[in-house]
Amino acid sequence: MNDYGVVTEPTSIRFERLLPGPIERVWSYLTDSEKRGQWFSSGRIEPVVGGKTEHVFNNSRLTGHFDPPPEKYARHAGEIRMHGHVLAYEPPHLLAYTFGSEADGDAGSEVRFELTPRGDQVLLVLTHTRLASYDALIGVAGGWHTHLGILADRLSGREPPAFWATHARMEAEYQERIPRT
Repeated sequence: MNDYGVVTEPTSIRFERLLPGPIERVWSYLTDSEKRGQWFSSGRIEPVVGGKTEHVFNNSRLTGHFDPPPEKYARHAGEIRMHGHVLAYEPPHLLAYTFGSEADGDAGSEVRFELTPRGDQVLLVLTHTRLASYDALIGVAGGWHTHLGILADRLSGREPPAFWATHARMEAEYQERIPRT
């Protein structure tokens, strides 16, 4: 399975990861604030369609390797909050919500997680749609690639590499892989 995200349309990207199961364990890493905070963001997700979501990011502290963000992402140093609303909540198979930044006042994009058992593993399909621009698509591609790598490491009992250093490398790779149209 290729770990790179695939652009499905100019404003959407899709990732697939085969993760250690069982499915309930992976689901808990999507929905439980403490577990989600180990790979992505903490914060409450109300478990009902229409419920509120809050994501509290501190990417520099996701791993044991503290690293500050590159200058391009300096405004993302420290804690960042994003809010949205639940679009789908079907444990333990489907979670979708709007996604945006409180600072930007933008909750226009959407994130969808689909989980399917594959023996003792779980296929996670993540699709992020309605991204505002090419630059947003590239940043999101590098971000999700990095976050999903951290999730795979956490589920496998490995210490992940530093977030920002990995993100910068992945963003550069996606910029090469995805031409500006």
